[in-house]
Amino acid sequence: MYLRLAISWFCILSLFPLTGQEPILNLNKPEREAWFTGHGFGMFIHWSFDVQLGMVISHSMVGASDEYLDRYIHELPKTFNPVDFDADEWVLTAKMAGMNYLVFTTKHHNGFCMYDTKTTDFSIMHTPYARDPTRQLIDASRRHGLAVGIYYSPDDFYFLYDHGIPISRARPEAMASQNPALNAYAKQQMRELMTQYGPIDIVFLDGLEQYGKTELAKLCWDINPDVVVTRGAMETPEQNTPDAPLPSPWEACFTLGEQWQFRPTNETYKSAREVILKLIEIRCKGGNFLLNVGPDARGNFPPEQGAIMNEIALWMFINGEAFKSTKPLSVTHEGNAWFLKAEKTSTVYVFWDEPNWKLGERREINLKTLTGDATSTISVLGHAGQVLEYQPDIDPAPRIELSAEGLHLSVMRAQRIYNDRKWPNPLVVKLENVRETGSKN
Repeated sequence: MYLRLAISWFCILSLFPLTGQEPILNLNKPEREAWFTGHGFGMFIHWSFDVQLGMVISHSMVGASDEYLDRYIHELPKTFNPVDFDADEWVLTAKMAGMNYLVFTTKHHNGFCMYDTKTTDFSIMHTPYARDPTRQLIDASRRHGLAVGIYYSPDDFYFLYDHGIPISRARPEAMASQNPALNAYAKQQMRELMTQYGPIDIVFLDGLEQYGKTELAKLCWDINPDVVVTRGAMETPEQNTPDAPLPSPWEACFTLGEQWQFRPTNETYKSAREVILKLIEIRCKGGNFLLNVGPDARGNFPPEQGAIMNEIALWMFINGEAFKSTKPLSVTHEGNAWFLKAEKTSTVYVFWDEPNWKLGERREINLKTLTGDATSTISVLGHAGQVLEYQPDIDPAPRIELSAEGLHLSVMRAQRIYNDRKWPNPLVVKLENVRETGSKN
């Protein structure tokens, strides 16, 4: 009884900010947040009809002229026809890259619905394509074992335009908290999304003010108490990573390029190596990594993005074991070595980054964070440690020794991944029967 009262008072108090900032209400079930954290790596997809011009998604409407808005709203949807869109291909790309969930932009700030809605004609159902990509992606995610996630923004520039309100991000009439009609409209759309497609696993609520996110989050929890609300209920740093682990579940979202939606020119992409290192850092700090891709107007992943996803898939094919049922250590890393620990065994995975590590070269490292005993063993994910190609006289076996400073590791990079023998991405070393220094377990 006292626990229920405490929880109730916490929920009530959370509605009244003490700092002047809008409060964050989190009614996610702890066991569902643990489930979400275990999923670790997800694909974010920003896609709307204005991708046809390679522009920033939605934001060109803010402050635009009447003539621009008329063409944007009434003409541009008439040519949106992503005939190449294949939901299974998108989902399998995510799955191959080791991603466990997918979050799709059902409606961004522009108000254009990328799903079948009864609330407005400003939707993909009133384009030449006239099909529901949200349903296709949800169905494909379920077929291939990915958790289902949707993005929704209560901000709605089309709604403002349709009601004669200047399109803005900050004026009171543009806010759901100050505009009852917009608030009701957003809730109607959220109710559609939460009831038309079966159980939704994850909801990402964007938008400028916390009020709209909180109101929609409560609606989501009312419909499906097991749903996990990320943005709107937990920390979701955008394009940055916290310096240290956060005390509660969190999710960092990054773009693959510089823009959320596909930009055909003037774009700079992260390398696969940068993405892999970011994934390691985020997971070793206990967070989830939501990596954004931007399909083009025909529904294809552009070749540049596809190539990066392919390299990530290759690395995960070798090293994906390290992210399954693992958790951070109390020390996230030592220098260029990062750590994850198996949840139920005394196994630790060491992500060892040496960008110029040549094939057949042996390197050594001392780890003060870890210790072991005579039963401790070492291996390198993906390689048996018995053969170095074309060099039968060389022993590539990894070695582990107890030292005064903890554990001494000696590892050879012995697996040929590329034809030119150059592989810029980290090795993952598996240590069994080890523990953190000072720990009894």
